[in-house]
Amino acid sequence: MPTIDALSERLSQYLTSPQIQQVCRAYYYAEQAHEGQRRRSGEPYIIHPLAVANILADMHLDHQSLMAAMLHDVIEDTGVPKTALAVQFGDIVTELVDGVSKLTHIHFESKEEQQAENFQKMAMAMARDIRVILVKLADRLHNLRTLGVMRPDKRRRIARETLDIYAPIANRLGLNSLRVEMEDLCFEAMYPMRSEMIRKAVKTARGNRSEVVNNIASAIRNRLNEVGISGRVVGREKHLFSIYSKMRDQRKSLADIMDVYGFRIICDSVDSCYRILGAMHSLYKPVPGRFKDYIAIPKTNGYQSLHTTLIGIGGVPIEIQIRTEEMEAMANHGIAAHWLYKSESDQASGTQRARQWVQNLLELQKSAGSPIEFVEHVKVDLFPDEIYVFTPKGKIMELPAGSTAIDFAYAVHTDVGNHCIACRINRQLAPLSAKLQNGQTVQIVTAPGAQPNPAWLNFVVTGKARSNIRNYLKSQRRSESVSLGERLLNKALDALGKSVSDIDDQHMQLVLKETGMETFDDLLEEIGAGNRMAPLLARRLLVANKESDVDLHAMDQSPLAIKGTEGLVVSFAKCCSPIPGDPIIGHASSGRGLVIHTENCKNVEEFRDNPEKCVILSWDKDIDSEFTVDLKVYLENRRSIVAELASAITQAEATIEKISVEDRDARLSVTHLSVSVNGRKHLARAIRRLRNIRGVNKIVRTRNQSH
Repeated sequence: MPTIDALSERLSQYLTSPQIQQVCRAYYYAEQAHEGQRRRSGEPYIIHPLAVANILADMHLDHQSLMAAMLHDVIEDTGVPKTALAVQFGDIVTELVDGVSKLTHIHFESKEEQQAENFQKMAMAMARDIRVILVKLADRLHNLRTLGVMRPDKRRRIARETLDIYAPIANRLGLNSLRVEMEDLCFEAMYPMRSEMIRKAVKTARGNRSEVVNNIASAIRNRLNEVGISGRVVGREKHLFSIYSKMRDQRKSLADIMDVYGFRIICDSVDSCYRILGAMHSLYKPVPGRFKDYIAIPKTNGYQSLHTTLIGIGGVPIEIQIRTEEMEAMANHGIAAHWLYKSESDQASGTQRARQWVQNLLELQKSAGSPIEFVEHVKVDLFPDEIYVFTPKGKIMELPAGSTAIDFAYAVHTDVGNHCIACRINRQLAPLSAKLQNGQTVQIVTAPGAQPNPAWLNFVVTGKARSNIRNYLKSQRRSESVSLGERLLNKALDALGKSVSDIDDQHMQLVLKETGMETFDDLLEEIGAGNRMAPLLARRLLVANKESDVDLHAMDQSPLAIKGTEGLVVSFAKCCSPIPGDPIIGHASSGRGLVIHTENCKNVEEFRDNPEKCVILSWDKDIDSEFTVDLKVYLENRRSIVAELASAITQAEATIEKISVEDRDARLSVTHLSVSVNGRKHLARAIRRLRNIRGVNKIVRTRNQSH
């Protein structure tokens, strides 16, 4: 059983006497506060805080974290108020304790929204002081070690939650040894049988392999002596959960995984790492494509090492990791290694990265619309398999695997993402949706007037890109809705022979109150989004008392002009694909704004004469937008006729977007074309060109008459 004296003894290696005294003071305070409380296993409660402090002492955490570890359940379980703690131990420790107790409330089994809000709280606590999460992770690890006394269902719940949330956070902060132990304990709690089977199989396999392991290790040591470099050589054991995950995800048998022999060589300097690499490659043949240099380009969580795979005697695969003592500490303790090594040189990079990550969390938090959206963004960041790409100036950017040029653009800067129009990958123009590969150089082309495209949401993977695009579209949609709402309201007022200036402030306030809106702009946005009808509101604004002095029948139907550049709140119905020149009518659809149909479209038949639902529209005189039209061309089968169709359309200065041929019989076939034109006259020109082709029998403009 751990004691405070044993802990003080350990702390004397790296803390000063006054600091150790403060830790002891916190221990005795907690012991008193928890007096009479027992853990489920029957031990006195104080055993738990002491064990948590011991885990943190392994990482050489500072005295304030250790004090917080001792006191982390005091506010929660013993009714000691926060203010009393502050008087005793100062504000910093109290804030840490408060942060940890708030996290204790988080149960991730509850409803989506609830869970998401809790996760947001966690991010906030981490952002204020990263030590909060370190204490919480140590607390969780000790709870996992003592899971045995829990009911099986509770055991499984805690294990599932740890694998979903806490293990990835430990990984993100580089706390490898803590994560490995967490994962193995969770694996055992969730799948006791599988865990036991793999444990036994691994034990047997290790017995059979020991001779080979010793031979390889001594061959490596001999080679190091020959070249005169000193380094520790240790066999690397895979832990149970990673073996299980590999078997499950890569469909490998245990034998395949155990056939690989892993070694770690730990030396004194970066220079020695590269020299050892050379020595290893001359000892055994390296496997092409399996060498990774994480020293020059560290992983996101600060991990550094050289990885290489060699083929040993008899074709045995040997995986070797080469790193310095400091990198070894960083690999095991991640951000906590910052406390282990007080040197600010390389260590700062890992800590810096962790801080940067937490900073990004805060940014996401600000722009996420809802907690659920926030969690969705963070989950991506918690499970990164990174790729590394270069900016044109040679700066390295880390991105999750599967990232596209858009993700890269947002990683550079939000404005670059928002105004991105094209990209060059390794100097070649490439689609924005192309997945980036390791080592590519990516250059983004921007234009001042460009804006994010809603379709980007289908392929971006980083939380930053996704939340920025959504955020931009939300504000964009709002400003477009407001301006469309204003045009619709003006038109409705105009029909009643009035204008906005005729509405007095009293009526305005009354209507805003009635509709529950804050400002006139909110009201316009509602009209533009199709949630409220302009004619109704126009009357309501003019006559707040219900007696109307406006002749409602004198509705002069002057059409509203459509430019085709209205953006997100005006859309063209897929059922009849209207183009400039077609007589059109607008249907106000809730949430979608104005949907434009042709006048004779079946889908607007029922409300064509209802001025509340439909707006008569006209096309603006100077439209330069492109519209898509579907054509069905009946033609005789002969060679190269499709090429002739394509060239006829190009000559008419239109663009083919899609072409598909559906065979009718041996002689006749039907070709579907989607053509981009800028109006009816342009379409007529294209159709004339098509008619001139020998073998074209009939051309029909198709309209899909269902929704």
